[in-house]
Amino acid sequence: MIGRIMNVLKYVFIICIGYFIWTCQHSEGKDFFSETLKIACNVLVDEETGNYEIFLMDIDGSNSRNISNSNSVDWVYHSFAEKIYFISDRDTSKHLFFLYEMHWDGSRVRRVTEFAVENSWISSRKNGSELVISSSKDGQRHELYLIDLSGNELKRLTNNEYYDNDPSFSPDGKEIVFRSRRPKIDELWIMNADGSNPRQLTFYPEDDPSAGEYHYHAGPPFWEPNQNIISFMSRQNNNYSIFTIKPDGSDLKQLTSDAFDQGWHSWSPDGQLLVFDGMDQNGNYDIYIMKYDGSGLTRLTHHQRYEQAPVFIHTMQFTEQ
Repeated sequence: MIGRIMNVLKYVFIICIGYFIWTCQHSEGKDFFSETLKIACNVLVDEETGNYEIFLMDIDGSNSRNISNSNSVDWVYHSFAEKIYFISDRDTSKHLFFLYEMHWDGSRVRRVTEFAVENSWISSRKNGSELVISSSKDGQRHELYLIDLSGNELKRLTNNEYYDNDPSFSPDGKEIVFRSRRPKIDELWIMNADGSNPRQLTFYPEDDPSAGEYHYHAGPPFWEPNQNIISFMSRQNNNYSIFTIKPDGSDLKQLTSDAFDQGWHSWSPDGQLLVFDGMDQNGNYDIYIMKYDGSGLTRLTHHQRYEQAPVFIHTMQFTEQ
Protein backbone atom coordinates (compact mmCIF):
# COMPACT_ATOMS: atom_id res chain seq x y z
CA MET A 1 0.00 0.00 0.00
CA ILE A 2 2.75 2.43 0.96
CA GLY A 3 4.66 1.53 -2.20
CA ARG A 4 1.59 2.25 -4.30
CA ILE A 5 1.14 5.68 -2.69
CA MET A 6 4.79 6.50 -3.26
CA ASN A 7 4.47 5.60 -6.93
CA VAL A 8 1.42 7.86 -7.28
CA LEU A 9 3.19 10.75 -5.59
CA LYS A 10 6.23 10.24 -7.80
CA TYR A 11 3.97 10.30 -10.87
CA VAL A 12 2.26 13.54 -9.72
CA PHE A 13 5.66 15.12 -9.02
CA ILE A 14 6.89 14.27 -12.54
CA ILE A 15 3.73 15.78 -14.07
CA CYS A 16 4.15 18.99 -12.04
CA ILE A 17 7.80 19.35 -13.04
CA GLY A 18 6.87 18.77 -16.67
CA TYR A 19 4.12 21.36 -16.52
CA PHE A 20 6.47 23.90 -14.95
CA ILE A 21 9.06 23.34 -17.71
CA TRP A 22 6.37 23.58 -20.38
CA THR A 23 5.00 26.87 -19.04
CA CYS A 24 8.49 28.35 -18.92
CA GLN A 25 9.07 27.34 -22.54
CA HIS A 26 5.62 28.40 -23.79
CA SER A 27 4.95 31.65 -21.96
CA GLU A 28 4.68 33.83 -25.08
CA GLY A 29 1.67 36.14 -24.84
CA LYS A 30 1.36 35.83 -21.08
CA ASP A 31 1.73 38.94 -18.87
CA PHE A 32 4.15 39.12 -15.98
CA PHE A 33 4.99 41.84 -13.50
CA SER A 34 8.49 43.29 -13.70
CA GLU A 35 9.94 45.89 -11.36
CA THR A 36 12.43 48.30 -12.87
CA LEU A 37 14.40 51.24 -11.56
CA LYS A 38 14.19 54.35 -13.73
CA ILE A 39 15.24 57.97 -13.44
CA ALA A 40 13.07 61.07 -13.65
CA CYS A 41 14.62 64.50 -14.14
CA ASN A 42 13.59 68.06 -14.92
CA VAL A 43 14.27 69.37 -18.41
CA LEU A 44 14.15 72.96 -19.63
CA VAL A 45 12.36 72.47 -22.96
CA ASP A 46 11.65 76.15 -23.69
CA GLU A 47 14.11 78.69 -22.34
CA GLU A 48 12.04 81.65 -23.53
CA THR A 49 8.93 80.67 -21.57
CA GLY A 50 10.76 78.86 -18.76
CA ASN A 51 8.84 75.65 -19.42
CA TYR A 52 10.26 72.73 -17.47
CA GLU A 53 8.98 69.21 -18.15
CA ILE A 54 9.56 65.94 -16.29
CA PHE A 55 11.32 63.30 -18.37
CA LEU A 56 11.65 59.61 -17.56
CA MET A 57 14.53 57.41 -18.74
CA ASP A 58 16.13 54.06 -18.09
CA ILE A 59 19.10 54.02 -15.73
CA ASP A 60 21.46 53.79 -18.71
CA GLY A 61 20.00 57.02 -20.12
CA SER A 62 18.01 55.38 -22.91
CA ASN A 63 14.30 55.66 -23.72
CA SER A 64 14.01 59.26 -22.52
CA ARG A 65 10.50 60.67 -22.83
CA ASN A 66 8.35 63.54 -21.55
CA ILE A 67 5.80 62.33 -18.98
CA SER A 68 4.39 65.64 -17.69
CA ASN A 69 3.45 67.33 -21.00
CA SER A 70 2.21 70.64 -19.63
CA ASN A 71 3.05 74.15 -20.78
CA SER A 72 4.20 75.15 -17.30
CA VAL A 73 6.89 74.51 -14.73
CA ASP A 74 6.67 70.85 -13.66
CA TRP A 75 9.48 69.81 -11.33
CA VAL A 76 9.85 66.40 -9.69
CA TYR A 77 11.03 66.45 -6.09
CA HIS A 78 10.21 63.02 -4.67
CA SER A 79 8.99 59.54 -5.45
CA PHE A 80 7.59 56.68 -3.44
CA ALA A 81 6.70 53.27 -4.84
CA GLU A 82 5.09 54.03 -8.22
CA LYS A 83 4.17 57.64 -7.42
CA ILE A 84 6.01 60.76 -8.48
CA TYR A 85 5.54 63.95 -6.46
CA PHE A 86 6.13 67.25 -8.20
CA ILE A 87 5.41 70.94 -7.92
CA SER A 88 3.71 72.79 -10.76
CA ASP A 89 2.20 76.13 -11.67
CA ARG A 90 0.02 74.52 -14.36
CA ASP A 91 -3.30 75.57 -12.78
CA THR A 92 -2.21 78.94 -11.40
CA SER A 93 -0.02 81.91 -12.24
CA LYS A 94 3.67 81.68 -13.09
CA HIS A 95 5.81 80.27 -10.26
CA LEU A 96 2.85 79.90 -7.87
CA PHE A 97 3.35 76.22 -7.11
CA PHE A 98 1.06 73.51 -5.79
CA LEU A 99 1.93 69.92 -5.00
CA TYR A 100 0.86 67.16 -7.40
CA GLU A 101 1.32 63.44 -7.75
CA MET A 102 1.21 61.17 -10.76
CA HIS A 103 1.88 57.58 -11.72
CA TRP A 104 5.42 56.93 -12.93
CA ASP A 105 4.25 56.78 -16.56
CA GLY A 106 2.68 60.26 -16.38
CA SER A 107 -0.92 59.10 -15.89
CA ARG A 108 -3.29 59.66 -12.94
CA VAL A 109 -2.23 63.24 -12.27
CA ARG A 110 -3.75 64.54 -9.03
CA ARG A 111 -3.38 67.83 -7.20
CA VAL A 112 -2.47 67.10 -3.58
CA THR A 113 -2.58 70.50 -1.86
CA GLU A 114 -5.10 73.33 -2.02
CA PHE A 115 -2.46 75.69 -0.65
CA ALA A 116 0.72 76.84 -2.36
CA VAL A 117 4.03 75.14 -1.64
CA GLU A 118 7.58 76.40 -1.87
CA ASN A 119 10.14 75.39 -4.47
CA SER A 120 11.59 72.70 -2.23
CA TRP A 121 12.50 69.03 -2.06
CA ILE A 122 9.97 66.75 -0.38
CA SER A 123 10.24 63.56 1.67
CA SER A 124 7.87 60.87 2.96
CA ARG A 125 7.53 58.38 5.81
CA LYS A 126 5.11 55.73 7.12
CA ASN A 127 5.01 53.81 3.86
CA GLY A 128 4.49 56.99 1.87
CA SER A 129 1.36 58.09 3.76
CA GLU A 130 2.90 61.28 5.21
CA LEU A 131 4.91 63.99 3.47
CA VAL A 132 7.08 66.77 4.82
CA ILE A 133 6.97 69.90 2.66
CA SER A 134 7.86 73.60 2.73
CA SER A 135 5.07 76.16 2.39
CA SER A 136 4.06 79.74 3.16
CA LYS A 137 0.44 78.75 3.79
CA ASP A 138 0.23 80.67 7.08
CA GLY A 139 1.84 83.85 5.89
CA GLN A 140 5.49 83.09 6.62
CA ARG A 141 7.79 81.94 3.81
CA HIS A 142 9.58 78.60 3.88
CA GLU A 143 8.03 76.88 6.89
CA LEU A 144 8.00 73.08 7.20
CA TYR A 145 4.75 71.12 7.51
CA LEU A 146 3.73 67.51 7.86
CA ILE A 147 0.76 66.62 5.62
CA ASP A 148 -1.17 63.53 4.56
CA LEU A 149 -1.80 62.43 0.99
CA SER A 150 -5.05 64.39 0.85
CA GLY A 151 -3.13 67.60 1.49
CA ASN A 152 -4.36 67.98 5.06
CA GLU A 153 -1.97 69.58 7.53
CA LEU A 154 -1.02 67.17 10.30
CA LYS A 155 1.46 69.44 12.05
CA ARG A 156 3.35 72.67 11.51
CA LEU A 157 6.97 71.84 12.26
CA THR A 158 8.71 75.23 12.13
CA ASN A 159 7.53 78.70 13.08
CA ASN A 160 10.22 81.34 12.86
CA GLU A 161 11.68 84.10 10.70
CA TYR A 162 14.32 81.82 9.15
CA TYR A 163 14.45 80.17 5.75
CA ASP A 164 13.74 76.43 6.21
CA ASN A 165 13.61 74.27 3.10
CA ASP A 166 14.44 70.90 1.51
CA PRO A 167 13.46 68.49 4.32
CA SER A 168 14.42 64.80 4.30
CA PHE A 169 13.21 62.13 6.75
CA SER A 170 15.58 59.79 8.52
CA PRO A 171 15.09 56.12 7.54
CA ASP A 172 12.99 55.46 10.67
CA GLY A 173 10.95 58.65 10.17
CA LYS A 174 11.84 59.98 13.61
CA GLU A 175 14.08 62.86 12.50
CA ILE A 176 14.27 65.40 9.69
CA VAL A 177 17.35 66.97 8.17
CA PHE A 178 16.77 70.23 6.30
CA ARG A 179 18.49 73.27 4.84
CA SER A 180 18.20 76.46 6.86
CA ARG A 181 19.62 79.97 6.95
CA ARG A 182 19.98 80.39 10.67
CA PRO A 183 20.85 83.15 10.62
CA LYS A 184 22.65 84.03 7.36
CA ILE A 185 24.04 81.17 5.26
CA ASP A 186 22.80 77.74 4.22
CA GLU A 187 23.67 75.01 6.67
CA LEU A 188 22.10 71.64 7.38
CA TRP A 189 20.07 71.23 10.55
CA ILE A 190 18.45 68.19 12.16
CA MET A 191 15.34 68.16 14.33
CA ASN A 192 12.93 65.61 15.72
CA ALA A 193 10.03 64.77 13.40
CA ASP A 194 7.67 66.80 15.59
CA GLY A 195 9.81 69.93 15.10
CA SER A 196 11.54 69.82 18.47
CA ASN A 197 15.24 69.92 19.31
CA PRO A 198 16.73 71.58 16.19
CA ARG A 199 20.52 71.46 16.05
CA GLN A 200 23.08 72.45 13.44
CA LEU A 201 24.74 69.63 11.52
CA THR A 202 27.16 71.24 9.04
CA PHE A 203 29.65 74.08 9.48
CA TYR A 204 31.06 75.67 6.35
CA PRO A 205 34.86 76.12 6.39
CA GLU A 206 35.63 79.63 7.62
CA ASP A 207 38.73 79.91 5.42
CA ASP A 208 36.93 79.05 2.15
CA PRO A 209 35.40 82.04 0.28
CA SER A 210 34.10 79.90 -2.60
CA ALA A 211 30.40 80.03 -1.76
CA GLY A 212 30.31 83.77 -1.18
CA GLU A 213 26.84 85.15 -0.52
CA TYR A 214 24.80 83.47 -3.25
CA HIS A 215 26.09 79.91 -3.65
CA TYR A 216 25.16 76.86 -1.60
CA HIS A 217 27.22 76.50 1.55
CA ALA A 218 25.23 73.35 2.20
CA GLY A 219 22.70 72.34 -0.43
CA PRO A 220 19.61 70.14 -0.17
CA PRO A 221 20.26 67.05 2.02
CA PHE A 222 19.34 63.44 1.29
CA TRP A 223 19.31 60.76 3.98
CA GLU A 224 20.72 57.52 2.60
CA PRO A 225 19.26 54.70 4.72
CA ASN A 226 21.66 51.80 4.21
CA GLN A 227 24.79 53.46 5.57
CA ASN A 228 22.86 56.03 7.66
CA ILE A 229 24.67 58.96 6.07
CA ILE A 230 23.41 62.32 4.85
CA SER A 231 24.59 63.64 1.49
CA PHE A 232 24.52 67.23 0.32
CA MET A 233 26.09 69.56 -2.21
CA SER A 234 28.42 72.39 -1.25
CA ARG A 235 30.53 74.88 -3.13
CA GLN A 236 34.04 74.46 -1.76
CA ASN A 237 37.43 74.96 -3.37
CA ASN A 238 35.59 76.92 -6.11
CA ASN A 239 33.64 73.83 -7.17
CA TYR A 240 30.26 72.28 -6.38
CA SER A 241 30.78 68.76 -5.05
CA ILE A 242 28.70 66.19 -3.19
CA PHE A 243 29.67 65.48 0.42
CA THR A 244 28.49 62.99 3.02
CA ILE A 245 28.26 63.32 6.78
CA LYS A 246 26.91 61.15 9.59
CA PRO A 247 23.81 62.32 11.50
CA ASP A 248 25.94 63.06 14.56
CA GLY A 249 28.10 65.46 12.53
CA SER A 250 31.11 63.16 12.27
CA ASP A 251 32.96 61.62 9.32
CA LEU A 252 32.56 64.45 6.80
CA LYS A 253 33.74 63.24 3.37
CA GLN A 254 33.83 64.60 -0.17
CA LEU A 255 32.17 62.00 -2.37
CA THR A 256 32.66 63.46 -5.86
CA SER A 257 35.73 65.04 -7.40
CA ASP A 258 36.40 68.66 -8.33
CA ALA A 259 36.50 67.79 -12.04
CA PHE A 260 33.21 69.63 -12.67
CA ASP A 261 30.24 70.95 -10.71
CA GLN A 262 27.91 68.31 -9.24
CA GLY A 263 24.71 69.14 -7.42
CA TRP A 264 21.19 67.83 -6.89
CA HIS A 265 21.16 64.07 -6.53
CA SER A 266 19.27 60.95 -5.52
CA TRP A 267 20.23 57.57 -4.01
CA SER A 268 18.99 54.25 -5.34
CA PRO A 269 16.93 52.33 -2.76
CA ASP A 270 19.80 49.95 -2.03
CA GLY A 271 22.30 52.78 -1.72
CA GLN A 272 24.53 51.32 -4.43
CA LEU A 273 24.00 54.07 -7.01
CA LEU A 274 24.00 57.85 -6.92
CA VAL A 275 22.46 59.86 -9.76
CA PHE A 276 23.10 63.60 -9.98
CA ASP A 277 23.19 66.60 -12.27
CA GLY A 278 26.52 68.04 -13.34
CA MET A 279 27.40 71.27 -15.11
CA ASP A 280 30.08 71.49 -17.79
CA GLN A 281 32.30 74.46 -18.65
CA ASN A 282 29.62 75.86 -20.96
CA GLY A 283 27.05 76.03 -18.18
CA ASN A 284 24.98 73.14 -19.47
CA TYR A 285 23.46 70.59 -17.06
CA ASP A 286 23.44 66.87 -17.76
CA ILE A 287 22.65 63.75 -15.73
CA TYR A 288 25.37 61.44 -14.41
CA ILE A 289 25.38 58.20 -12.45
CA MET A 290 28.04 56.45 -10.40
CA LYS A 291 28.50 53.81 -7.71
CA TYR A 292 28.27 54.81 -4.05
CA ASP A 293 32.06 54.73 -3.67
CA GLY A 294 32.62 57.18 -6.53
CA SER A 295 33.60 54.59 -9.14
CA GLY A 296 31.91 53.88 -12.47
CA LEU A 297 31.07 57.49 -13.30
CA THR A 298 28.88 57.58 -16.43
CA ARG A 299 27.27 60.49 -18.25
CA LEU A 300 23.67 59.59 -19.15
CA THR A 301 22.50 62.60 -21.18
CA HIS A 302 24.21 64.55 -23.96
CA HIS A 303 21.71 67.25 -24.90
CA GLN A 304 22.23 70.98 -25.22
CA ARG A 305 19.54 71.71 -22.65
CA TYR A 306 19.26 71.85 -18.89
CA GLU A 307 18.57 68.43 -17.34
CA GLN A 308 18.52 68.69 -13.57
CA ALA A 309 17.61 67.22 -10.18
CA PRO A 310 17.26 63.50 -11.03
CA VAL A 311 15.17 61.18 -8.86
CA PHE A 312 15.16 57.38 -8.85
CA ILE A 313 11.72 55.94 -9.65
CA HIS A 314 10.31 52.47 -8.95
CA THR A 315 8.17 51.14 -11.79
CA MET A 316 5.95 48.09 -11.86
CA GLN A 317 4.69 47.07 -15.28
CA PHE A 318 3.35 44.19 -17.33
CA THR A 319 5.81 42.60 -19.71
CA GLU A 320 5.33 39.86 -22.27
CA GLN A 321 7.77 36.99 -22.02
